[in-house]
Amino acid sequence: MNTLEIKGDWNITKGKLKQRWASLTDDDLRCTEGKHDELLGRIQKRTGETREAVEKAIKEASSCCCK
Repeated sequence: MNTLEIKGDWNITKGKLKQRWASLTDDDLRCTEGKHDELLGRIQKRTGETREAVEKAIKEASSCCCK
């Protein structure tokens, strides 16, 4: 899988997360290498969801597009 494919998959995943939690912004979902925990914390803070719920939502959103 090349970088362009990975970026496209992440864009799909971001869209699905924004559909689930409309209060999320692009800044909230900006994920860079090594910042996984920060991303989870931002989503948790914005949505009020538990870490486990956020991790599950990310996994579900990315399972459709990332193979």
